[in-house]
This record gives sequence, structure tokens and C-alpha cells, in this order.
Amino acid sequence: MSWEWGWPAYVSVAEKKQEAQRRLAKLRKKGQPVAPISITGRKIAHSFWGISWCENLERYSDYETRLPRGRSYVRNDCVIDLQVAKGQVTAKVSGSDLYSLKIKIEPVTPPRWKAICKDCTGAIDSLVELLQGRLAKGVMDRVCRQADGLFPTPGEIKFSCSCPDWADMCKHVAAALYGIGARLDEKPELLFLLRGVDEGDLIADAGAALAEPKSPLGTPDMLVGGDMAALFGLDMADSAAPKTPAVTKKRAPPRKAAKSAAKPTAVAKRPRKTGAVKTAKASAPAKTPKTRAAEKPPRAPTKKAVAKKAAAKSARSTSKSLATPAKPRKAA
Repeated sequence: MSWEWGWPAYVSVAEKKQEAQRRLAKLRKKGQPVAPISITGRKIAHSFWGISWCENLERYSDYETRLPRGRSYVRNDCVIDLQVAKGQVTAKVSGSDLYSLKIKIEPVTPPRWKAICKDCTGAIDSLVELLQGRLAKGVMDRVCRQADGLFPTPGEIKFSCSCPDWADMCKHVAAALYGIGARLDEKPELLFLLRGVDEGDLIADAGAALAEPKSPLGTPDMLVGGDMAALFGLDMADSAAPKTPAVTKKRAPPRKAAKSAAKPTAVAKRPRKTGAVKTAKASAPAKTPKTRAAEKPPRAPTKKAVAKKAAAKSARSTSKSLATPAKPRKAA
């Protein structure tokens, strides 16, 4: 790298990005697992956890002089590797050279984490809502509270970088700290890993709060037998007295059951006549043979009966003609 008057020569943004990509490809060629930070646009973080992390960095005056250079580096894709583990972050940042750095973050103390879980009890329904940041405003304010929230303070952050910068926080460390906020957009659970706590504790406390009975048994608001009798003016029997069960006599089976059982099942029984039919028959007058014959419809005569009737008619006519003498004719 060229130097002018004791200062490094100006390098454009395009050249910085090109150099960072070249160094990233070199690390991948060596087989090293890398996880670069890629920023699209001017905004570094977009989710609740990522934005809250960046806002926590910017609220402390200890970092205000170095954070602007760190934002420029992370936006130019100079953080070519960032690994988050329990209590520490390791990164590689491309600058005038490739620098390696380590950031150590103290875990949340048990009393502090217990207080956070207690304040958020019953306000978080599921782990998905927690990681996606879909929380109530009260829970967000409690988690992001300065000094006793989930995010670290400057006194809980220790860092070291291989660059020759003599400042307490160099621009490479600042870029890596902003890179953590961008990484929380993709994997918000890494914040709980970094702080050494289990995010399931918040959900477990919420489930325990739901399991607690709202009104225990035996409260004075419940009405017992004596109170109900006094309230409604009723004479209620003592519930403690044992009740004697009613004795029921068994009826003997009918005698016809044996006969009906002996009959074959194939024979179908005639349907019983209803009472309406019986009453209708009882009220109707008794029918005689003449009325029954009159009610019958007349039958159509057969051919044989018609022929027999015609023969009888012709016979009667011939006998009648023979019985009557012929009248004498008048003379002309």
C-alpha cells in the first residue's frame, strides 16, 4: 500500500470492496469457514434485535468517536468473517491489511436474568414471537433497558485487534460490533448465546404463570350449604348424611315369553292394530249379507253368459210367436 506524507493514500469505496472480496476468496480457497457480513443499502439492521443492538452501542459516549468509521467499514462489506459464540465474537476485517480481532462480552448475571424473566412473565406467548421481536412495548423496554437489560454495557465489553491503531476502540472493532447487529437480523438467537442465557426461560416462566390457578379453592367468596340456605331462606338437608339407596323389586318375566321363544324366528308377526283402528271398527254398524253384496262392485259378464242370455231371449220370442194365432187377412 502506498503512503503519502506519512498517511496512507486514498482508496475509493469500490477499491475497498474489491480488495475485501479478493481476501475473502483467498480465505475460502484455504478451506477456512467464513461468514461475511453483507449490507444492502444504508441501513445496517432491520429487525427488532438488530436495531436494538445498534442503538445500544450508540447510546454510550465511550464509543461515539469511533462508531462512524465502523459504520462505513461494515457498509462497504469489509467484515469478511464474523463468528458468534458464547461470551465472545471473533472477526476478520479488511482494511489496509487483513486484521483479526476478538471481542469478549461478559454473560448476564443470574440475578439480573432472573429479574428480566420475572418482569416479562406472562407477556411472551411463544419462542417464535420472541425471536421475531413481536413483543409488547413493555417487554421491549424492559429487555432494552440501559444497565440492567439484556444488552451489554461498555464495562462488560473487552476487545483486541491486530491493527497498529493505538486507540481503545479501533474502526475495525466498531465495524465488527455493527456486524453483530446485522447478524442478529438472520439469527436473533445468537444474542442469547452471546450473553450466556437460555431464551426458553422466558417462555417457561410464561407457561408457569398460565398454569397457576387464578382463584384457589376454599376462598370466602364461595357459597357453602349454610350460606345458600341463609341467602334463599331454604331448609336444606345435611349433605353429609348418607343417602339410602332405593330398593327396586325385580318383576317376574311374563309366561308368554317361553312360548314366543319356542316359535321359529322365520315366521313374521302381524303388526298390531292401533287403538284408532279398533275404535273405528267398534263404532261402525254390523254388516248383513245383503249390504255386503250391495257393496261389492258388479262384475263384467263373460262371453258364455252373454251367449246364454241371447239364446234364452230368442227361445222366449219363438215360444211367444207359436202361442199367438195368426190374424185372418181381409178380402180385397
